[in-house]
Formats: sequence, structure tokens, C-alpha cells
Amino acid sequence: MPIGAHVSIAGGVEKAPARLHEVGGETLQVFVRSNLRWSFPPLDPAAARAFRKAVKELGISPVLAHASYLDNLASSSPDIRRRSFDNMIDEVRRCHTLGISGLVIHPGSHPANPHLAVELLCNALNDIIEQTSDTRVRVLLETTAGQGSQLGGRFEELRAVIDGIKKPKRIGVCVDTCHIFAAGYDIRTREAYERTFAEFDSVVGIGQIHAFHANDCKGTLGSRLDRHQHIGRGHIGKDAFGLLVNDPRFARLPVIIETPKKDDWDVKNISLLKALRKRVRTPV
Repeated sequence: MPIGAHVSIAGGVEKAPARLHEVGGETLQVFVRSNLRWSFPPLDPAAARAFRKAVKELGISPVLAHASYLDNLASSSPDIRRRSFDNMIDEVRRCHTLGISGLVIHPGSHPANPHLAVELLCNALNDIIEQTSDTRVRVLLETTAGQGSQLGGRFEELRAVIDGIKKPKRIGVCVDTCHIFAAGYDIRTREAYERTFAEFDSVVGIGQIHAFHANDCKGTLGSRLDRHQHIGRGHIGKDAFGLLVNDPRFARLPVIIETPKKDDWDVKNISLLKALRKRVRTPV
């Protein structure tokens, strides 16, 4: 599995590939616009060309983007839904211009009605996919910790959203290890790992997974606490990550760390995952 990180686009998106290379990453995730502001300048064509050139020269593959944290296509607020819709149209188009294959999104939430949340999300995604039909960018639903009214904490919720998409080739799932663990899906031992992914396969389909976020968890199993921790230093433990990075079913899928950025922790976490990938040979 290619191993990499989410890196900053400060100073321009074209600077991200070099930042990834510096920490030993092989696969990349970035924001393609501000993750905390609704308004953002248009993508500079020269920066887009420089980004694609750097990705190619450094051999980085695949490349993903993460949607803005503000986006909530299932919101109870019509204004938030409209802003989120416009944002995500722009994000998909930026991905297309940058040569990015997948856009990871949080499924969103509706405080009063989870069934309505699924309906609103599906309606919005179908319109977004239709309006960006000239692209091949796949929207990836990120698993969540199930906190509050957030969709995506149960595999059945992901299945419900996927079933509501008219063009299924444009949809998929990004599994976040911290989030599924916090939501109650154990992966700490081989038995638990196999059981969790067997359940995912029976409910959603293992082929729907197109990416992983590899994060340990500060919270305990089922805590619904969305707090990322460095690999092997949380309640999941490094054995689970050894199982993941050596699972032949996921051999070509990107593994992205989203662990705290202070000091040189990206180097440490990527190096540890690479070491686990090299050392553990027994197939799952």
C-alpha cells in the first residue's frame, strides 16, 4: 500500500508535493481550497500546472483531496446546504484540474432526522455528480466516529447513501481507522480486524473502499471520540496497522496519516507504517 500524509497547501497548492517528499510520503492528500472559509481565490492555472508536474516528477500516486470542514450537504440550514453545494462543485472541479482522483468528504449531519439527512445528502451528491459529469473525480464518503448526529458512524448509513447515488462509479468510501474504532468497530487483533472487515463487506462491499486514513485513537473502543493519535500510541495500537498495510485486498489503495503535525511526527508515523509493511508478510 502506498503510504503518505495530508500536507499543507500554505503558500500555494504546488508546494504540497515537495512537503510530502520531505517526510518520505508516497501518496498525498491536500485541501484544494480553504478548509475554514467559504470564499477562496480561484485556482491559479500556473500553480495547477506546477502541482501536476511535481506530482509526476516525485512519483506520487495516488493523490486525494479532502473537502472543506465547513461542508455539510445534509444540514438543516438551507443556506449551509447551498454554500456546501457550491463549495463542493468548486472542489470537484479543482480536483479535476489538479489531476486528483478522489475527494474525501464528511457525510454531514442533520440534528433532527437522520433519514432526512441521507435523503438531502444523496440529492445533493447526485446533482454535484451530474454537474461535474465531464470529470472522473470520485467522491469518497469518510467513515465517522458517530459523534452527535454525524452520518457515517455505522456501515449501514454508508450503504444507504451509496444506494441513493445514481452514478455509483463516482462514489466510494474512505475508511478512517480512528473513526471506525471510536464508532465501535474493533481492529486491534487479527480476529477483530477480520470480523470488522467481514461486516463491512457484507453491509457495504469491500470493493467500495478506495482509500484509508491511518490514525490511532485517543478514545477507547466505542467512545465516539474523534481524536487522532500517532500510530501505535493510542488505544488501537500498532498491530492493527501492520494488518492493514499488509492486507492484499487493499494493496493498491492509499494510506494517509492525519496525525498531529507538531515536530517531525509525519516522518515518524510514515516510517513506522513503512516498517510494518516491510516486516509483516502473513496475508490476512
